Amino acid sequence: MTDYSDLLSNVRDYTETTSDVLTDSIINQFIISTEDKLRRTVDLTYYRRYDTATLTINNSFLPLPGDWEATRYIQLIDGSDNRTFLIQKDISFMNEFAPNRTSTGAGTPKYYAVYDDNTHMLAPTPNAALTVELAYTYKPPVLSSTTTSNWVSQNAPNVLLYGCVLEALGYLKGPADMIQYYDKMYNQSVTALATYEMGRDRRDEFRDGVIRIPLESRNP
Repeated sequence: MTDYSDLLSNVRDYTETTSDVLTDSIINQFIISTEDKLRRTVDLTYYRRYDTATLTINNSFLPLPGDWEATRYIQLIDGSDNRTFLIQKDISFMNEFAPNRTSTGAGTPKYYAVYDDNTHMLAPTPNAALTVELAYTYKPPVLSSTTTSNWVSQNAPNVLLYGCVLEALGYLKGPADMIQYYDKMYNQSVTALATYEMGRDRRDEFRDGVIRIPLESRNP
């Protein structure tokens, strides 16, 4: 476990530099780069979010949450809680499939597409105020002077440290052998984290049991 100030100190110690060389703002960029790279490499439960919304009749656009980064799936939910997955397509398909986005071409949505960073497009255009569940990957606040601790710093401190040191060595044009070493250390830490996450997703006490220690009864 580490916090923001510890990370700054450790990055400078590992690279044998001072705050005059690696300022807080420079290391902040290393942190952003490392957390972005981790988020795109490992499918952590931490990055998963779920949101529900009610579609607007005759409106083919679905606003996205402010912390949205990528969609995992969209489910349409009817009044009996029956769920249907929408199929992802591209905008070209959507425009060809549903050229009329007015009430004339309205129906029950079957497809969705990423329209821009704030909106998904649905087709056909909804003809009822249906409910949808959006499962998505979100972009959490990175470690900073205002967010002094986060999930990564608490649960994967080595990933954060080695990633930032690797970024720092590249910035400083450090020795090739040191860059190679910390690249190896970073990748090993990421692999260990990914393996742990996969095990956690696939194991529970109901299926696999829990370690139990027999206790002696006080009764004869």
